[in-house]
Amino acid sequence: MDKVLLVTVGVDGQKESSRMKDDAIELKELALSTGVSVMDEILCFRDSPTPNLYLGKGRTEEIRQLCEEEEINTVVFNNDLSGTQQRNLEEILGKKTIDRTQLILDIFAQHAKTPEGKLQVELAQLEYLLPRLTGKGIILSRLGGGIGTRGPGEQKLEVDRRKIRERIARLKRDLNSLVERRKTMRKKRRENSMPTVTLIGYTSAGKSTLLNSLAGSKQRVSKYLFTTLDPLSRSITLSNNQRVVLSDTVGFINDLPAHLIEAFKATLEEVVDADLLIHVLDVSDIRFYEHNKAVWDILEKLDIKDKPLITALNKIDNLDDQGWLEKYKNDFTDSVAISALKKENLPALLKLVEEKLEKMVAPVSLKLPLNRMDLVDLIYREGQVRSIKYTSNYINIQAILPSITASRLNSYINN
Repeated sequence: MDKVLLVTVGVDGQKESSRMKDDAIELKELALSTGVSVMDEILCFRDSPTPNLYLGKGRTEEIRQLCEEEEINTVVFNNDLSGTQQRNLEEILGKKTIDRTQLILDIFAQHAKTPEGKLQVELAQLEYLLPRLTGKGIILSRLGGGIGTRGPGEQKLEVDRRKIRERIARLKRDLNSLVERRKTMRKKRRENSMPTVTLIGYTSAGKSTLLNSLAGSKQRVSKYLFTTLDPLSRSITLSNNQRVVLSDTVGFINDLPAHLIEAFKATLEEVVDADLLIHVLDVSDIRFYEHNKAVWDILEKLDIKDKPLITALNKIDNLDDQGWLEKYKNDFTDSVAISALKKENLPALLKLVEEKLEKMVAPVSLKLPLNRMDLVDLIYREGQVRSIKYTSNYINIQAILPSITASRLNSYINN
C-alpha cells in the first residue's frame, strides 16, 4: 500500500484559507478512494508557482525530509503539475510524485467496468501522458502498482510518441463507434416515446442511491468518490402511467480538467441529450454551495445550462438541524428535500418530475384508422385520453401526449 503525503498549494491570491482547507479535504477524499494510506498533509501558499518545481526550494526540501522521516513513498499534489515540474520534484524527493489529474484518472481506472469506460480512461491517461514523455525521471521508469500506474500504466510508458498517438487515434475511433451506438439506442427510446431523466451531481452526492431507490436497481454505492463511472439506465413508471428512462452518470468535481470532459463525452452525452436533469445535491456537506457551483460550471462547458432541471436536496437524514431546509429550498428553484437512502420525500420528487415533463406535452386531436389499435394502446400507455369516439371509418381521439409521442403521430393529427 502506498504511504502518501498530500500537498495543497494556494496560488495567485485566489485561494483563501477556507477554500484551501476545502481543497485539502477533497484531496484527502480522492486519495482515500484509491486505497492508499495518508501519512501526512501539507497546506502552503505561493504568490505564483515556480516553473521548475511549482514550490520553492525550501518547501521542497522540507517535503523531502518529511518523506524520509515518515517513510512516505508517494507525494500527491492538489495542483496540476507540468512534466518538467513533476520530473524535477521526483529527482529531488526521490519519491513518486503525482498531481490531482493523475489521482482522478487512477480512481477512474479502478472503477471502469464496461469496455466504453475502459476506453475512455485509457484515452484520458494517454493524452495526459503524451506531453510528459520527455527527459528522464521516475515517471518514465515506474514499475509495479500503486496510484498513478493503473490503466495503461507501465506498459505504455516506454512506447514512443508515434505509437501513443496511433493508440489515441484508434481509441477515438472506437469511442466514436460507441457514441454512434448510443445515439441509435437513444433514438430508439425516443421512437418508443420515453423521455429521459438524467441524474447529475457532485461525486458522492447520492445519485446511485437515488437510482436504486427509484428504480429498484442494484447500482454499487460507496462513501468513496467516483464509484460510478459507467452510465446506467433504468425504466420507471410515474403515477400518471408515463414511462421514463432514468440514467445515472459519472460524478462531477471542482475544476474537472478540460481534457477529462473531452475524453468522457461519450458518457456525458446522456446528460446533453436528457429531456430533464435531476441535480442531486448533498446538503449535509458544508461545501454544498460550492459543489452546486462546480456542477453548473460543467453544465456551462457542456452548453446545457438552460435544460429543464430539478434540484434534489439529498441526505436530509444526515442534517443535525433541518430548520435550514426551507432556506435551502428557497435558494434552489424547483427543489425537493429528500433522503435517497431512507426513501424520504421521493413521491414529492417524482411528482415534480411529472409536472416538469407535463410541460413538454401537447393536446392533440387524432383521427386513426380502425386497424391501428396499436396506436390507441400507445396513446393510452404514454398519454392521457380525454375522449375517444369510434365511427364506422375512424377512431377519433382527444388526448394529451408527450411532444415526442405527438410528433410520431403527426400524420394522424385532425386539423
